[in-house]
Amino acid sequence: MEKTPLNQDHRAGGARMVDFGGWEMPLHYGSQIEEHHAVRRDAGMFDVSHMCAVDVAGRDARAFLGRLLANNVDRLTVPGKALYSTMLNPDGGVIDDLIVYFIDDERFRVVVNAGTAAKDLAWMNARLAEWALAVDLTPRRQGAGALAMIAVQGPQARQQVWRVLPEARAASEALKPFFAADAGDLFIARTGYTGEDGYEITLPAERASALWQALAAAGVHRCGLGARDTLRLEAGMNLYGQDMDEGVSPLDAGLAWTVDLLSPRDFVGKAALLERGQGQQFLGLVLLERGVLRAHQEVVGEHGRGEITSGSFAPTMQQSIALARLPLPTAVGETVSVRVREKLLAARVVKPAFVRHGRVLV
Repeated sequence: MEKTPLNQDHRAGGARMVDFGGWEMPLHYGSQIEEHHAVRRDAGMFDVSHMCAVDVAGRDARAFLGRLLANNVDRLTVPGKALYSTMLNPDGGVIDDLIVYFIDDERFRVVVNAGTAAKDLAWMNARLAEWALAVDLTPRRQGAGALAMIAVQGPQARQQVWRVLPEARAASEALKPFFAADAGDLFIARTGYTGEDGYEITLPAERASALWQALAAAGVHRCGLGARDTLRLEAGMNLYGQDMDEGVSPLDAGLAWTVDLLSPRDFVGKAALLERGQGQQFLGLVLLERGVLRAHQEVVGEHGRGEITSGSFAPTMQQSIALARLPLPTAVGETVSVRVREKLLAARVVKPAFVRHGRVLV
């Protein structure tokens, strides 16, 4: 398995290590539930160095991303601004979901998922060759210039980062959500995957261990993939490979807001989306009986059948919740049935997110 620059820190901290998309990553450090609550109530940190930062540079960088991505990078005009987007195949299926940061008119940074990085880079390079554009793609995960990423999330996350990195406060304090700034050799983004405030800090790989240890010494809770998954589910955030993939349209995965179909700009997959339109709704479920909702469970309602894509027990809510693709007529507030171990259990249809900034929303 691949290992991040923090692998030995995880082992020294007593983490339970698991295979995650070919990467050896921490599942938890003893209690997934405690790690979840730490992020909702205080501050927790995650090693996200398995994600792949790709620098996109050259005079045609904006044109390249404009044809490659479903969202419109022409909205990026202020340095540091971030944009969430899907990258589609010609049939309108999701190759990956990603964040792109605007540095200047000839420099962008794209952060793609760990398990899809090789596929994404192959796709991007193939499109670059096909379109014959003046762009250099530089993945920053291995070798010289390798980067690590640490996400610090929670209501106290920013204060804790400034406590450990006081020199970064001037560059990061005024950042609005979904903006990033350079602070020396740090790239600090006010983004995350938990529904809480905080930063995602990109830094040279050789500095990662020292920052991780300093944050831990300051009282930031070390967190693994288990808490990351329950936090993102409560926040109503999609997970690639579960809630969408190459066979799923972003319109059916609750990601229509990441797709710009109104401007005259063409992009890969646009024609297929316009031709097919939306076929399903992407909504949330709250279980009304005892049990646990899981991916691939069947949902039965008055408008037909659907399927859960992600489901789990929600520690903040003390209930089981799920994300599901359901028939188009399904409305928020309806009661549907979920097949759990051959029993049909009642669930209420809600609009995600379930929890944001520590507040239950449904």
